This record gives sequence, structure tokens and C-alpha cells, in this order.
Amino acid sequence: MFTCRNQSCGAQWELPDVLIKNEGQGLLFRCPMCGARNYVERHDAADGAITYEQVTDIPPHGKH
Repeated sequence: MFTCRNQSCGAQWELPDVLIKNEGQGLLFRCPMCGARNYVERHDAADGAITYEQVTDIPPHGKH
């Protein structure tokens, strides 16, 4: 589960609800509710599974 880190939003999303992409500053998803950028890290498992973990030490960025 991912949580929008925009203080005024805080919406929670499952992976199928968000689009993870690279906008030039690393992997992120934009909150479907407020548009804030929330950064994630990609992890590739030995069995080929790909998972994403939300990065919490980078502040969120609003709409641009």
C-alpha cells in the first residue's frame, strides 16, 4: 500500500491504482487524488518478481 505524502491529502493506494514512471528524477507515482509526486524504489526479486517500496525520506512534490 502506498500513502500520498502530501500533508493535506494522505490518500492510500494499492499498486494497481497508481502508475509508476520516471519523470526524470527517479521512479514515482502521482497521487490520483491530488497529483503530488511520491517517490518509490524498484526491487527485483531472484524469481523475477518486481516490487515497489515507497521512499519516505524524500519530501513529496506538488503538481507541476
